[in-house]
Amino acid sequence: MPLDVQHYRSLFPVTESLIYMNHAAVSPLSRRVRDAMVSLLDEVHQVGAENWRQWMKTCDAARRSLAQLLNAEPGEIALTKNTSEGVSTFANGLEWRPGDEIVSIEGEFPSNFFAWKALEKRGVVLRLVQPQDGRVSHESIVSALSSRTRVVAVSFVQYLSGFRLDLEKLGQACAANGCLLFVDAIQGLGAFPLDVKAAQIAGLAADGHKWLLGPEGAGVLYVNRQVMERITPTEIGWWTVRHWADFTSRELSWRDDARRYECGTLNTCGIYGLGAAVDLLLEVGIPNIADRILDLTERLRRGLLEQGHAVFGPQAREEASGIVSFVPRQGTAEGLLDTLLANRVQVAARCGMVRISPHFYNTEAEIDRVLELASQ
Repeated sequence: MPLDVQHYRSLFPVTESLIYMNHAAVSPLSRRVRDAMVSLLDEVHQVGAENWRQWMKTCDAARRSLAQLLNAEPGEIALTKNTSEGVSTFANGLEWRPGDEIVSIEGEFPSNFFAWKALEKRGVVLRLVQPQDGRVSHESIVSALSSRTRVVAVSFVQYLSGFRLDLEKLGQACAANGCLLFVDAIQGLGAFPLDVKAAQIAGLAADGHKWLLGPEGAGVLYVNRQVMERITPTEIGWWTVRHWADFTSRELSWRDDARRYECGTLNTCGIYGLGAAVDLLLEVGIPNIADRILDLTERLRRGLLEQGHAVFGPQAREEASGIVSFVPRQGTAEGLLDTLLANRVQVAARCGMVRISPHFYNTEAEIDRVLELASQ
Protein backbone atom coordinates (compact mmCIF):
# COMPACT_ATOMS: atom_id res chain seq x y z
CA MET A 1 0.00 0.00 0.00
CA PRO A 2 1.54 3.36 -1.00
CA LEU A 3 2.57 5.68 1.78
CA ASP A 4 0.02 8.48 2.24
CA VAL A 5 2.51 11.29 2.75
CA GLN A 6 -0.13 14.05 2.82
CA HIS A 7 -2.04 12.32 5.61
CA TYR A 8 0.99 12.13 7.86
CA ARG A 9 2.24 15.52 6.76
CA SER A 10 -0.89 17.04 8.27
CA LEU A 11 0.34 15.85 11.68
CA PHE A 12 3.32 18.22 11.49
CA PRO A 13 2.27 21.89 11.83
CA VAL A 14 5.85 22.92 11.02
CA THR A 15 5.01 22.27 7.36
CA GLU A 16 2.63 25.24 7.41
CA SER A 17 5.44 27.75 7.97
CA LEU A 18 8.77 26.12 7.10
CA ILE A 19 10.51 23.72 4.79
CA TYR A 20 12.02 21.74 7.63
CA MET A 21 15.02 19.61 6.69
CA ASN A 22 17.09 19.60 9.85
CA HIS A 23 16.11 16.27 11.40
CA ALA A 24 19.76 15.34 11.91
CA ALA A 25 19.79 18.14 14.52
CA VAL A 26 16.40 18.48 16.23
CA SER A 27 13.09 17.32 14.79
CA PRO A 28 9.78 19.18 15.06
CA LEU A 29 7.09 17.47 17.08
CA SER A 30 3.98 15.95 15.56
CA ARG A 31 0.54 16.74 16.93
CA ARG A 32 0.42 13.27 18.49
CA VAL A 33 3.65 13.80 20.40
CA ARG A 34 2.63 17.24 21.57
CA ASP A 35 -0.80 16.01 22.63
CA ALA A 36 0.69 13.12 24.60
CA MET A 37 3.01 15.44 26.51
CA VAL A 38 0.41 18.15 27.08
CA SER A 39 -2.06 15.58 28.39
CA LEU A 40 0.37 14.64 31.14
CA LEU A 41 1.18 18.27 31.95
CA ASP A 42 -2.51 19.09 32.21
CA GLU A 43 -3.07 16.07 34.43
CA VAL A 44 -0.27 16.94 36.83
CA HIS A 45 -1.41 20.56 36.81
CA GLN A 46 -4.89 19.48 37.90
CA VAL A 47 -4.40 16.42 40.15
CA GLY A 48 -0.69 16.13 40.87
CA ALA A 49 0.52 12.54 41.22
CA GLU A 50 -2.92 10.99 41.59
CA ASN A 51 -2.41 8.88 38.46
CA TRP A 52 1.22 7.87 39.02
CA ARG A 53 0.42 4.23 38.31
CA GLN A 54 -0.64 5.22 34.80
CA TRP A 55 2.66 7.04 34.38
CA MET A 56 4.51 3.79 35.02
CA LYS A 57 2.27 1.90 32.61
CA THR A 58 2.95 4.49 29.92
CA CYS A 59 6.71 4.21 30.49
CA ASP A 60 6.41 0.43 30.20
CA ALA A 61 4.46 0.86 26.96
CA ALA A 62 7.26 3.07 25.62
CA ARG A 63 9.79 0.34 26.45
CA ARG A 64 7.66 -2.17 24.55
CA SER A 65 7.39 0.12 21.51
CA LEU A 66 11.14 0.74 21.49
CA ALA A 67 11.74 -3.00 21.84
CA GLN A 68 9.49 -3.62 18.83
CA LEU A 69 11.38 -0.99 16.86
CA LEU A 70 14.71 -2.70 17.64
CA ASN A 71 13.53 -6.33 17.66
CA ALA A 72 14.59 -6.51 21.29
CA GLU A 73 12.94 -7.63 24.53
CA PRO A 74 11.30 -4.93 26.67
CA GLY A 75 13.55 -6.02 29.52
CA GLU A 76 16.57 -5.05 27.41
CA ILE A 77 15.40 -1.43 27.15
CA ALA A 78 16.37 1.35 29.55
CA LEU A 79 14.89 4.83 29.28
CA THR A 80 17.63 7.44 29.43
CA LYS A 81 18.16 11.19 29.18
CA ASN A 82 20.19 11.14 25.98
CA THR A 83 22.68 9.28 23.78
CA SER A 84 25.68 10.39 25.84
CA GLU A 85 24.23 8.85 28.98
CA GLY A 86 23.66 5.56 27.18
CA VAL A 87 27.18 5.46 25.72
CA SER A 88 28.75 6.33 29.08
CA THR A 89 26.67 3.73 30.93
CA PHE A 90 27.87 0.97 28.61
CA ALA A 91 31.48 2.16 28.35
CA ASN A 92 32.04 2.67 32.06
CA GLY A 93 30.04 -0.37 33.12
CA LEU A 94 32.50 -2.82 31.57
CA GLU A 95 35.47 -4.12 33.52
CA TRP A 96 38.57 -3.01 31.63
CA ARG A 97 42.15 -4.25 31.76
CA PRO A 98 45.26 -2.32 30.65
CA GLY A 99 45.94 -3.11 27.00
CA ASP A 100 42.30 -3.72 26.10
CA GLU A 101 41.37 -2.09 22.81
CA ILE A 102 38.38 -0.22 21.44
CA VAL A 103 37.95 0.22 17.69
CA SER A 104 35.99 3.24 16.50
CA ILE A 105 35.91 5.68 13.59
CA GLU A 106 37.73 8.98 13.23
CA GLY A 107 35.23 11.83 13.13
CA GLU A 108 32.51 10.23 15.26
CA PHE A 109 30.16 12.66 16.96
CA PRO A 110 31.58 13.60 20.41
CA SER A 111 28.91 11.53 22.21
CA ASN A 112 30.49 8.39 20.80
CA PHE A 113 34.09 9.52 21.29
CA PHE A 114 34.72 11.07 24.69
CA ALA A 115 33.28 8.21 26.75
CA TRP A 116 35.69 5.81 25.05
CA LYS A 117 38.59 8.28 25.01
CA ALA A 118 38.31 8.72 28.78
CA LEU A 119 39.07 5.01 29.23
CA GLU A 120 42.65 5.64 28.15
CA LYS A 121 43.24 6.67 31.78
CA ARG A 122 42.71 3.00 32.63
CA GLY A 123 45.26 1.86 30.09
CA VAL A 124 42.72 1.13 27.36
CA VAL A 125 43.78 1.75 23.75
CA LEU A 126 41.38 3.59 21.43
CA ARG A 127 42.07 2.78 17.78
CA LEU A 128 40.40 4.98 15.16
CA VAL A 129 39.66 3.85 11.61
CA GLN A 130 40.12 6.57 9.00
CA PRO A 131 37.20 7.25 6.63
CA GLN A 132 37.83 7.90 2.95
CA ASP A 133 35.71 10.69 1.44
CA GLY A 134 33.16 10.18 4.20
CA ARG A 135 32.88 6.42 3.66
CA VAL A 136 34.03 3.77 6.09
CA SER A 137 34.76 0.44 4.47
CA HIS A 138 33.84 -2.75 6.28
CA GLU A 139 37.32 -4.08 5.55
CA SER A 140 39.02 -1.13 7.25
CA ILE A 141 37.13 -1.81 10.48
CA VAL A 142 37.76 -5.54 10.40
CA SER A 143 41.47 -5.04 9.69
CA ALA A 144 41.71 -2.88 12.84
CA LEU A 145 40.47 -5.72 15.07
CA SER A 146 42.97 -7.67 17.13
CA SER A 147 42.98 -10.27 19.89
CA ARG A 148 42.86 -7.36 22.37
CA THR A 149 39.75 -5.72 20.89
CA ARG A 150 36.95 -5.68 23.47
CA VAL A 151 34.48 -3.28 21.85
CA VAL A 152 33.76 -1.89 18.40
CA ALA A 153 31.97 1.44 18.94
CA VAL A 154 30.45 2.95 15.80
CA SER A 155 27.59 5.12 14.64
CA PHE A 156 24.83 3.56 12.57
CA VAL A 157 24.96 6.70 10.41
CA GLN A 158 27.81 9.20 10.41
CA TYR A 159 26.50 12.62 11.44
CA LEU A 160 28.39 14.61 8.79
CA SER A 161 28.76 12.39 5.72
CA GLY A 162 25.54 10.43 6.19
CA PHE A 163 27.37 7.15 5.58
CA ARG A 164 25.26 4.21 6.80
CA LEU A 165 27.03 1.11 8.05
CA ASP A 166 25.96 -2.46 7.30
CA LEU A 167 25.50 -3.40 10.95
CA GLU A 168 24.59 -7.03 10.31
CA LYS A 169 27.82 -7.58 8.39
CA LEU A 170 29.82 -5.81 11.08
CA GLY A 171 28.06 -7.75 13.82
CA GLN A 172 29.14 -11.01 12.22
CA ALA A 173 32.75 -9.84 12.17
CA CYS A 174 32.60 -8.79 15.81
CA ALA A 175 31.11 -12.12 16.86
CA ALA A 176 33.83 -13.99 14.94
CA ASN A 177 36.47 -11.89 16.70
CA GLY A 178 34.91 -12.28 20.15
CA CYS A 179 34.30 -8.56 20.74
CA LEU A 180 31.19 -6.53 21.57
CA LEU A 181 29.45 -4.27 19.05
CA PHE A 182 28.16 -0.98 20.43
CA VAL A 183 26.12 1.36 18.22
CA ASP A 184 25.36 5.06 18.51
CA ALA A 185 22.09 4.87 16.58
CA ILE A 186 20.80 8.44 16.89
CA GLN A 187 21.29 9.38 13.21
CA GLY A 188 19.51 6.31 11.85
CA LEU A 189 17.06 4.92 14.38
CA GLY A 190 13.54 5.75 13.25
CA ALA A 191 14.62 6.28 9.67
CA PHE A 192 16.03 2.85 8.77
CA PRO A 193 15.41 -0.71 9.92
CA LEU A 194 17.68 -1.76 12.76
CA ASP A 195 17.51 -5.31 14.14
CA VAL A 196 19.71 -5.68 17.21
CA LYS A 197 19.43 -9.47 17.17
CA ALA A 198 20.28 -9.89 13.49
CA ALA A 199 23.21 -7.50 13.89
CA GLN A 200 24.34 -9.17 17.14
CA ILE A 201 24.53 -5.77 18.84
CA ALA A 202 25.59 -5.83 22.50
CA GLY A 203 24.60 -2.26 23.28
CA LEU A 204 22.93 0.68 21.55
CA ALA A 205 22.09 4.24 22.51
CA ALA A 206 19.98 6.99 20.94
CA ASP A 207 18.05 10.09 21.89
CA GLY A 208 14.52 10.70 20.67
CA HIS A 209 14.85 14.18 19.23
CA LYS A 210 16.23 13.42 15.77
CA TRP A 211 14.86 10.75 13.40
CA LEU A 212 12.58 9.29 16.07
CA LEU A 213 10.62 12.57 15.90
CA GLY A 214 10.38 12.79 19.67
CA PRO A 215 11.37 15.37 22.31
CA GLU A 216 14.82 16.14 23.65
CA GLY A 217 15.87 14.57 26.92
CA ALA A 218 14.19 11.21 26.38
CA GLY A 219 16.33 8.44 24.95
CA VAL A 220 16.94 4.72 24.88
CA LEU A 221 19.71 2.36 25.93
CA TYR A 222 19.56 -1.22 24.71
CA VAL A 223 21.70 -3.84 26.46
CA ASN A 224 21.60 -7.42 25.25
CA ARG A 225 20.51 -9.87 27.96
CA GLN A 226 23.56 -12.03 27.34
CA VAL A 227 25.97 -9.24 28.28
CA MET A 228 23.89 -7.41 30.90
CA GLU A 229 25.73 -8.94 33.85
CA ARG A 230 28.99 -7.61 32.39
CA ILE A 231 27.70 -4.02 32.31
CA THR A 232 27.64 -2.83 35.93
CA PRO A 233 25.43 0.19 36.66
CA THR A 234 27.58 3.26 37.25
CA GLU A 235 24.82 5.68 38.26
CA ILE A 236 23.15 4.23 41.33
CA GLY A 237 19.80 5.28 42.72
CA TRP A 238 16.62 3.98 44.27
CA TRP A 239 15.23 2.83 40.91
CA THR A 240 18.23 0.68 39.98
CA VAL A 241 17.91 -1.84 42.81
CA ARG A 242 15.86 -5.01 43.02
CA HIS A 243 13.75 -3.90 46.02
CA TRP A 244 13.09 -0.43 44.66
CA ALA A 245 9.56 -0.27 46.09
CA ASP A 246 10.75 -0.98 49.66
CA PHE A 247 12.17 2.33 50.85
CA THR A 248 13.55 0.68 54.01
CA SER A 249 15.59 -1.94 52.13
CA ARG A 250 19.36 -1.52 52.11
CA GLU A 251 20.15 -4.50 49.90
CA LEU A 252 22.35 -3.41 47.00
CA SER A 253 21.30 -5.82 44.24
CA TRP A 254 20.33 -4.81 40.73
CA ARG A 255 16.95 -5.10 39.07
CA ASP A 256 16.81 -8.13 36.82
CA ASP A 257 16.45 -6.17 33.57
CA ALA A 258 17.72 -3.01 31.88
CA ARG A 259 15.86 -0.80 34.36
CA ARG A 260 18.98 -1.26 36.50
CA TYR A 261 20.46 1.47 34.27
CA GLU A 262 17.69 3.95 35.09
CA CYS A 263 19.15 5.81 38.03
CA GLY A 264 16.06 7.47 39.43
CA THR A 265 12.94 9.42 38.54
CA LEU A 266 12.40 9.39 34.79
CA ASN A 267 11.58 12.23 32.41
CA THR A 268 7.97 11.11 32.41
CA CYS A 269 6.70 13.90 30.19
CA GLY A 270 9.44 13.28 27.65
CA ILE A 271 8.74 9.55 27.67
CA TYR A 272 5.06 10.20 26.99
CA GLY A 273 6.21 12.06 23.89
CA LEU A 274 8.83 9.50 22.92
CA GLY A 275 6.34 6.65 23.14
CA ALA A 276 3.87 8.51 20.94
CA ALA A 277 6.63 9.28 18.43
CA VAL A 278 7.77 5.67 18.17
CA ASP A 279 4.18 4.46 17.83
CA LEU A 280 3.71 6.86 14.92
CA LEU A 281 6.83 5.53 13.18
CA LEU A 282 5.73 1.93 13.71
CA GLU A 283 2.34 2.82 12.23
CA VAL A 284 3.93 4.30 9.10
CA GLY A 285 6.39 1.40 8.88
CA ILE A 286 10.16 1.79 9.04
CA PRO A 287 10.77 0.17 5.63
CA ASN A 288 8.31 2.68 4.10
CA ILE A 289 10.07 5.52 5.86
CA ALA A 290 13.49 4.33 4.71
CA ASP A 291 12.45 4.08 1.06
CA ARG A 292 10.84 7.51 1.21
CA ILE A 293 13.88 9.18 2.77
CA LEU A 294 16.26 7.55 0.29
CA ASP A 295 14.11 8.69 -2.63
CA LEU A 296 14.21 12.26 -1.34
CA THR A 297 17.94 12.35 -0.61
CA GLU A 298 18.73 10.73 -3.95
CA ARG A 299 16.76 13.48 -5.70
CA LEU A 300 18.56 16.11 -3.62
CA ARG A 301 22.02 14.63 -4.17
CA ARG A 302 21.51 14.30 -7.92
CA GLY A 303 20.34 17.91 -8.19
CA LEU A 304 23.26 19.25 -6.16
CA LEU A 305 25.77 17.37 -8.29
CA GLU A 306 24.18 18.67 -11.49
CA GLN A 307 24.56 22.21 -10.13
CA GLY A 308 28.26 21.66 -9.47
CA HIS A 309 28.27 21.48 -5.69
CA ALA A 310 30.80 19.17 -3.99
CA VAL A 311 28.65 16.50 -2.33
CA PHE A 312 30.37 14.75 0.55
CA GLY A 313 29.89 11.12 1.52
CA PRO A 314 28.22 8.10 -0.06
CA GLN A 315 26.54 8.00 -3.44
CA ALA A 316 25.23 4.42 -3.42
CA ARG A 317 21.70 3.91 -2.09
CA GLU A 318 22.74 1.04 0.21
CA GLU A 319 25.21 3.35 1.99
CA ALA A 320 23.12 6.53 1.95
CA SER A 321 20.88 7.89 4.68
CA GLY A 322 18.77 10.94 5.45
CA ILE A 323 21.83 13.20 5.56
CA VAL A 324 23.27 15.02 2.55
CA SER A 325 26.24 17.35 3.16
CA PHE A 326 27.97 19.46 0.54
CA VAL A 327 30.37 22.32 -0.04
CA PRO A 328 28.66 25.06 -2.11
CA ARG A 329 30.09 25.62 -5.58
CA GLN A 330 30.58 29.27 -4.67
CA GLY A 331 30.61 31.25 -1.46
CA THR A 332 30.51 29.60 1.95
CA ALA A 333 28.27 27.14 3.72
CA GLU A 334 27.30 29.85 6.20
CA GLY A 335 26.37 32.19 3.35
CA LEU A 336 24.14 29.63 1.69
CA LEU A 337 22.69 28.73 5.08
CA ASP A 338 21.70 32.36 5.59
CA THR A 339 20.00 32.36 2.18
CA LEU A 340 18.07 29.20 2.97
CA LEU A 341 17.03 30.42 6.41
CA ALA A 342 15.88 33.74 4.97
CA ASN A 343 13.62 31.75 2.65
CA ARG A 344 12.13 29.69 5.49
CA VAL A 345 14.20 26.59 4.80
CA GLN A 346 15.59 25.04 7.98
CA VAL A 347 18.91 23.19 7.49
CA ALA A 348 22.31 23.30 9.22
CA ALA A 349 25.95 24.16 8.60
CA ARG A 350 28.53 21.68 9.84
CA CYS A 351 32.31 21.71 9.35
CA GLY A 352 32.19 24.09 6.39
CA MET A 353 29.35 22.21 4.70
CA VAL A 354 25.62 22.63 4.37
CA ARG A 355 23.87 19.61 5.88
CA ILE A 356 20.33 18.83 4.70
CA SER A 357 18.29 16.09 6.36
CA PRO A 358 14.67 15.54 5.21
CA HIS A 359 12.27 13.06 6.81
CA PHE A 360 9.51 10.97 5.28
CA TYR A 361 6.86 13.70 5.43
CA ASN A 362 8.90 16.12 3.32
CA THR A 363 7.96 16.39 -0.36
CA GLU A 364 9.64 16.40 -3.74
CA ALA A 365 8.45 19.98 -4.19
CA GLU A 366 10.33 20.98 -1.05
CA ILE A 367 13.48 19.28 -2.34
CA ASP A 368 13.13 21.18 -5.60
CA ARG A 369 12.72 24.47 -3.75
CA VAL A 370 15.95 23.82 -1.83
CA LEU A 371 17.71 23.09 -5.13
CA GLU A 372 16.32 26.28 -6.63
CA LEU A 373 17.74 28.33 -3.77
CA ALA A 374 21.08 26.48 -3.86
CA SER A 375 21.46 27.28 -7.55
CA GLN A 376 21.39 31.04 -7.05
